[in-house]
Amino acid sequence: MIAEWNPRRRLSQGLVLSTVLLLGGYLSGCATTGVGAQSAVIHAKNVVAPALVHIRPVKEVYAQGKRKEVLVVGSGFIISPDGYVVTNEHVAGESNSVRCVLGTKDEVEAEVIGVDPYTDLAVLKLDVGYPLPYVRFGNSDKIQAGQTVIAMGSPHGLSRSVSKGIVSVTGRHLADQATKAPFTNWVQTDAAINPGNSGGPLVNLSGNVIGVNSMVLRGAENVGFAIPSNLAKEVADAIIANGRVQRSWVGLDLQEMLARTDDPDLKGVVIAGIDPLSPAFEAGIRPGDLLLSINGEPANARFEEDLPHVRRAIAALPVGEAIPFLIKRGDEEKEVVLTTEEQGGLKGEQGEYKDWGFTASELTATVVRRARLDSNKGVLVSGTQVGGIANNAGLSQGDIILAVDTVEVVNLAQFKELYDERLESGQKRVLLLVRNRALTRYVLIVQEDDRSEGADDEE
Repeated sequence: MIAEWNPRRRLSQGLVLSTVLLLGGYLSGCATTGVGAQSAVIHAKNVVAPALVHIRPVKEVYAQGKRKEVLVVGSGFIISPDGYVVTNEHVAGESNSVRCVLGTKDEVEAEVIGVDPYTDLAVLKLDVGYPLPYVRFGNSDKIQAGQTVIAMGSPHGLSRSVSKGIVSVTGRHLADQATKAPFTNWVQTDAAINPGNSGGPLVNLSGNVIGVNSMVLRGAENVGFAIPSNLAKEVADAIIANGRVQRSWVGLDLQEMLARTDDPDLKGVVIAGIDPLSPAFEAGIRPGDLLLSINGEPANARFEEDLPHVRRAIAALPVGEAIPFLIKRGDEEKEVVLTTEEQGGLKGEQGEYKDWGFTASELTATVVRRARLDSNKGVLVSGTQVGGIANNAGLSQGDIILAVDTVEVVNLAQFKELYDERLESGQKRVLLLVRNRALTRYVLIVQEDDRSEGADDEE
C-alpha cells in the first residue's frame, strides 16, 4: 500500500538542480559505480534485511455508506529487540488485526500501539518472546542531495525487495500536503517506491534508516517521498511512551513571508487565518498580523519549506500553559499570552448504521472550521447507500447531523444511542436537523414504509 500525491503546482527547482549536479558528477567521473559501490549497497541491505517486516493488516474501510474489512499489504522495520515496529499510519491505522512476516518467515500477530495521522506514522508491537534483530535511525539532518540510498520493503507484496537510487532533495515541501502533514519536510528520492513499500525504510550505505517510505508522485517515474528519520524517531518514541503524540494548538494558519513581501530583511511569519474557536482568536490575534516570536524564541518563515519548523515549535509547547507570543500589526509590536490547547485528531472515529444505510464519523477540528460551526457538537455523514433509507430521505455525504427529534447530538457515541432507541421503539418517522456548509435543513427518516397499509385500507 502506498499513498499518492497529485500536485496542483510544479515541483520547485530543487529537483532540477539536484539532477543537474548528479549528471555533472557522472560526466566528470566523480560518481562511484564500481565494485566498492556495489559492496556498500549489499552491506547496507544485509544490515537492515533481518529487521524488515512484511505487514498484512485487516483494515476497516468506510465507503458508500458501508463498513468493509479489507486486507492490505505494507512494510515496516523493527527498531528494538523487544519487537517495536515502525510503519505508516495509512498502512496500520484503523486495523482490526495485523499479521507480520519476519525475516525468518515466521508469521506473528502484532498490536497497534499508536498512530499519528499528522505524520503518517504508526508503531506496532510484535507478539514474540525472544530478542529480535533491529535497525538504528540515522541523522536525517545530515543527509545530502546526491547521496546513494536504498529503499527496502514489500512492493506489491513481494517481500525483501531492494531498490537503489539517490536523495534528490533533502527537505521537499509539498504545499498540497500541508493539511495532512503540517510538520513534514520530505526526503525526496528516485529509489523506486511502489505500492507495498509504504512503511519500509530508506537506508544509507552505513545501514542506518534515514527515512520512512510513504508516498509517490502520481504520473511520475520513481519520484518518491520519505518521512525524515529524525521526525520518525521523535514520533515513535512518543507513541511508545504514551500511546499517542500530544501536541499543542493555538489556532493559527501560517504562511511564508514571500507571500506578503520580497524584502529579505523583514522577518516573521504571516498569520493567514485564525480559528474562531481558538486561543489565538480569543487573544485578539487577527489575519494579517506577523508572528515574530514564540515563548521568546524568534519565529521566521521566509519560504514555504520553513513553515513546518514553525508549526513544530508551536506543537512542542506544553499543553494547557500560558505562552507569550510576540506579534506585529502595522508598525506596532505587541506581546499576547495564549493558553495552549491539545491538538485534536486529524481523523474521527466512524460508525455504520445499517438499518438506515449510512455511515458517520466524529467531528474533527478541521470539519468544524470548514463548516463554520459554533461548536464541535454533531456527527458528519461520511457516506450513504444508494437506495437506502437515509439516501432516499435526502441525507448525503458531507451533511452534519445536529439533532435527532429536537435532541441535540453531542458526539458519535450519543448519536448511536439515539439511533438504537428509535430502532428498538419501532418509531416510523425520525426528524433530523442537518447542516451542509451554510444551509440548515430538516431530513425526515421513514423507518417503515406504510404505503402498503394504506393500500389495504382502501381495498
